[in-house]
Amino acid sequence: MIATNPTDPTTLTRKDFQSDQMVKWCPGCGDYAILAALQTVFPKLGIPKEKLTVISGIGCSSRFPYYMDTFGFHTIHGRACAVATGVKAANPDLSVWVITGDGDALSIGGNHTMHAMRRNVDLKILMFNNQIYGLTKGQFSPTSKMGLKTKSSPMGNIDEPAHPIALALGAGATFVARTVDNDAKHLMATFEAAARHKGTAFVEILQNCVIFNDGAHESYYSPGARKENLVYLEDGKPLIYAEGKKGIIANGFGKLGTADIDSPEDPRILKHDASEPSGTLAYALSRMVHPDFPVPVGIFRNVEQTPYHELMDAQIAQARETRKADLQKLLSGSVTWKV
Repeated sequence: MIATNPTDPTTLTRKDFQSDQMVKWCPGCGDYAILAALQTVFPKLGIPKEKLTVISGIGCSSRFPYYMDTFGFHTIHGRACAVATGVKAANPDLSVWVITGDGDALSIGGNHTMHAMRRNVDLKILMFNNQIYGLTKGQFSPTSKMGLKTKSSPMGNIDEPAHPIALALGAGATFVARTVDNDAKHLMATFEAAARHKGTAFVEILQNCVIFNDGAHESYYSPGARKENLVYLEDGKPLIYAEGKKGIIANGFGKLGTADIDSPEDPRILKHDASEPSGTLAYALSRMVHPDFPVPVGIFRNVEQTPYHELMDAQIAQARETRKADLQKLLSGSVTWKV
């Protein structure tokens, strides 16, 4: 049960966020690691327990609210961001976390996800990307690779896969990041950075579905492959990878390339700038796809912008001050009809 009395955030531990429900995912699913990471991060945020809420849609990941001992909603398919927007608007002092999957967030829920980011609603959106519909037993999702044979694409998927980071940047999200479910240190650091951000924080988590799409990220997912095929984005640091042997360079207007290097100080190597207002570099990085490029993980964009609930509250206060109305006159005024 959730404590009804205010909690002291300095005394909270991971155990305080573990519910009494049996966790039920397939053995080997990355959801376990993500759950453990979030339960570990929450006590570090300095936020009272009753000020944290977890909201989900439909999918394997969306069981999260049952396993987190916080307030929360398990909503309907694709509507997590819509419900979360309402929760934040009505309770601006809450820290609101949205748990969703690539199908839930980008297919039926694409419209709600896009507009939450466009409005800069102060939500922390964690999107698990296993490139498949897992809960409904293996149909292709918006992020599935072309050619993937599934129950709903027996001859191979012919859809160009969506790029979640590019979509988030295009929608104007003020914090955009990517992490990996089997890199616990990076996973938790990314969650903490998202929590500190004021506004929409969109985090894509590359995750493996061991049953219906095993190995989807394998070429850059295992610890050994990560060393060679992931580039970790660090603000102000050179974009290097493959244990410092390769780097990202400019290759024409808005285009990126790769180069073998002898030193991180190589003048050709670009430096990451997550706070650059236009997001030009961030977008170019978001379009880098393996095997032609390493896969970027880390914070693509992190800029300041007034969150939606503050703008809304200011407008309501202004309306109350300047737009006085007589309810009785409104009800019996000239713009009425008798039927």
